[in-house]
Amino acid sequence: MNTEIRKVDFLIIGSGIAGLSYALKVASFGKVCMITKSDQDESNTKYAQGGIAAVTYQPDSFEKHIHDTLVAGDGLCVEEVVKMVIAEAPERIKDLIEWGARFDKNKSGDFDLGKEGGHSENRILHHKDNTGWEIERALIEQVHSHPNIEILDHHFAVEIITEHHQGKYINSSSPEINCFGVYVLNTRTGLTEAILAKTTLMASGGAGNVYASTTNPKIATGDGVAMVYRAKGRVADMEFIQFHPTALYEPGVQPAFLITEALRGDGAVLRSAAGEQFMLRYDERGSLAPRDIVARAIDNELKVSGADCVYLDCTQIDETRLKNHFPNILAKCLSIGINPNTDFIPVVPACHYMCGGISVDEYGRSSIKNLMAAGECARTGLHGGNRLASNSLLEALVYSERASNYAIAQINSISFAENIPEWDIKGTADPEEMVLITQSLKEIQAIMSNYVGIVRSNVRLQRALDRLQILHRETENMYRRTTLSTSLCELRNLILVGYLIIKAARLRKESRGLHYSIDYPRPGETLLRTGSLETS
Repeated sequence: MNTEIRKVDFLIIGSGIAGLSYALKVASFGKVCMITKSDQDESNTKYAQGGIAAVTYQPDSFEKHIHDTLVAGDGLCVEEVVKMVIAEAPERIKDLIEWGARFDKNKSGDFDLGKEGGHSENRILHHKDNTGWEIERALIEQVHSHPNIEILDHHFAVEIITEHHQGKYINSSSPEINCFGVYVLNTRTGLTEAILAKTTLMASGGAGNVYASTTNPKIATGDGVAMVYRAKGRVADMEFIQFHPTALYEPGVQPAFLITEALRGDGAVLRSAAGEQFMLRYDERGSLAPRDIVARAIDNELKVSGADCVYLDCTQIDETRLKNHFPNILAKCLSIGINPNTDFIPVVPACHYMCGGISVDEYGRSSIKNLMAAGECARTGLHGGNRLASNSLLEALVYSERASNYAIAQINSISFAENIPEWDIKGTADPEEMVLITQSLKEIQAIMSNYVGIVRSNVRLQRALDRLQILHRETENMYRRTTLSTSLCELRNLILVGYLIIKAARLRKESRGLHYSIDYPRPGETLLRTGSLETS
């Protein structure tokens, strides 16, 4: 079977805010192809409720936003990156508005700014409680209207094409690796093709489905990080997985429905099953402490009490404001018999965001030449050990802009690769293999949730690694003998991402940010018999 070869100037993997904004920036300078493994508008961006952080009015300032980001990052942010992203934020907000994104305003015509955990000022621009959906809508409309941009939906990026596919550098320890494009599986036809590109942007999103409970859509399977790592690219900070403190407690429902932190910014408070406002026992900022602190506090409350969930009390928020500013959350709660105006909302932490990823510089350049990364799959240094709420959409915009500037400057000096081998498809379809894939997915999610969650230990990490290695061997054998499929590729990617999280967690001999180990307690904290923590 011949592998079709397509050639483009700018290749983009992913259709969230990072990929879409990059496409609009580079489209006037060459042919753009964007591939996405699901529908065009299906991305983590679409599900971002809270908003995008930026300094727009006094008394806020760049200095305050920088300080809040550094504090949340627990000493591991790259300070120059933090300063750069925050300084460039206002211009990137202007881009979004020019592309048609609509942010809520107050009666005076100013932005109706929200406040979330870890922020010292109201600085969150939002569109009700579905900001990501609004941004995605505006960007896709602009992309569809540009003649140089082609979107291939239901196309799954299988592997990055490098010298390794030409038989070069296989035995070399430190070669310069170039990205020539990607091998892609058309999931509608089952056929593969090679897309050759002068430059490639990885904007493939996160990896929330490595855990059993996540706010991420089902497509978030760490594909970009896994592909880059297999291609010998560098990744970093994979131990820092952010669990959102307040996902709606609905056993068995996937993905978990997010209850935005903006509600706490508007006055909602967390309560235990006994009705106590427990957060002040853990942090003076109470329910508006940074996410790592709140998630660990909830985890501790559940372990000590044996309860299934804690509760978010929104009853002090004005009913009209709740209806106007949080209509989707209100509708969801009412649909399951909870009225947030009078009832507490049951919530639990759920995997939400990957702070690490593909290592990139200030222009989004990875360690693989002509391959850039932006959005959740990239590790820029902005988030450090813990992402400050609503900094992620901002980071994606800033790095897409910077990556586009670099790509445009280089595009005329890059040639297409030659002698690219065909994709070698072997194996036959077997219904039994699909059963094994489904079972293996549940196994990895259980392993990661049970042993590599909010609170970790050396023993738990070793146990997770031992079990994951068995799954890895079984899956690689299946991959070699079975017809290529999205579900099999996603399983491979999730197992590799799980391994990288465990490997990074084992290397960090301290508790910092989102990585908490009972073997390395932080000063001022005492361990409980449950293996969790509380502040002394």
